Order: sequence, then C-alpha cells, then structure tokens
Amino acid sequence: MNLTLKVWRQKNAQDKGRMAEYKVTDISDHMSFLEMLDVLNEDLVSKNEEPVAFDHDCREGICGMCSLFINGEAHGPDRLITTCQLHMRKFKDGDTIYIEPFRAKAFPVIKDLIVDRMAFERIQQAGGFISVNTSGNTTDANSILIPKNDADLSMDAASCIGCGACVATCKNSSAMLFVSAKVSQFALLPQGKIEAKERVMNMVKQMDLEGFGNCTNTEACEVECPKGISLENIARMNREYLCASLT
Repeated sequence: MNLTLKVWRQKNAQDKGRMAEYKVTDISDHMSFLEMLDVLNEDLVSKNEEPVAFDHDCREGICGMCSLFINGEAHGPDRLITTCQLHMRKFKDGDTIYIEPFRAKAFPVIKDLIVDRMAFERIQQAGGFISVNTSGNTTDANSILIPKNDADLSMDAASCIGCGACVATCKNSSAMLFVSAKVSQFALLPQGKIEAKERVMNMVKQMDLEGFGNCTNTEACEVECPKGISLENIARMNREYLCASLT
C-alpha cells in the first residue's frame, strides 16, 4: 500500500516544531507500525535527510516505550495493543496518517516523536515499592495466604507498563490511572500494607508536583490503555488516599 504520513518534527525541546509530510510506498499490510516507520527512515537516510526519532525497545508490547499518537488516538486505532503491536492492515491504501508525540505538560518533547516520561519514574520513586529485607530472609510464598480475587486484581494492576496512553488521551492530562495501578498492586496485598498510608500520600503528592491534571471520570483512559487497566483502581486509590488523610 502507498501512504501519506504527516509526522511531527521537532529538533529539541526549545524548537517550536511542525508537521512534515512524507510518502511511503510498497508497505505490506503485515508490517507493524514501527516497521513502517523504519522503512520511512531508511528512505530518509538514503536521501541524506534526518530520520524521524521515535522511542522503541522490546517491540513486543511489554516496555511501553513505543508511545505514539496516531490519527488522534494513543497507540492508534486498535484496542489493547501498543504501537509496536499495531499492524498496517488497520489502514487502507492511499490513507493519510497523522503521527504525533504524546501531548502533556508533564511529558515534554525531547525530539520529534520522543517525549520525556521521567515524571512517571519520579512518581514510582516516591512510593511505588515495598521495603522488604530479602537478604537471607526469604519466605515461602505459600506461607502468606492471599485470596485469589485479591491476587488476580493485584496482577491486573501490575500489568500497567507505564506507557502514558492514559495521560495522552485524557483531556486533563491526568495520570490517575497510572498512579492508581501502582498503588493498587500493593494495596491489595499484605506485603504492601505496612507502607500503605505513606505510599498513596507520597505518590499522589508527586503526581500533582509533576503537573498532571485531575480525573473528571471521562473514562477515555481505560479505553485507550493497551493493558486494559480498570477505572476501579482509581476508586481504590481514592479510598486509600481518604483513609490515609484521616489518620
């Protein structure tokens, strides 16, 4: 298939940026979206032009680095997939595709389609961990009984890959779904109870300091999340925060 690409080009964080138009030809519908961008970049390099900078790593839907805004949707028109799992069969011959970086105050553009998502890392560092001494004190996992429903919900929350689709698709650039997933995965387990109050207070505080907006229950974040993280986690985080605030 032959496609017209409208790609955001920005030299650095200080550059104003602009949309640039490119043509790509003979694109197989079996290609992934990133493979299509590889074809574009190979063509640009052969013409001694600057290739388009975009994030990628595992290309297996695990790392969350390949975050792109495609035709107005985080990760593109498919559901429960990351950009690297999006295949060109979702598009038609002759289509025009708009490709932009994730837009949020807390995700400043570094170059072209790459944004700085270190805000998520700082939120994690604020409380997304448990302080357990594992040096010679390991315990059989089966010695701590956990209800299956709690274990399943915790695993579901832990599947968040921190890609930022929730932020990019939210009209308020809210990080509530991400933060609530990181809070929930510990709040549901006995190992996370010891630091529960400090965790939720510190992570929410850091989220606000990073400049993310608040949640207004639009629910777009759950729809666009490649891992289907549930809004129930936001409700759980709000309960955890309220309890921590009152004690």
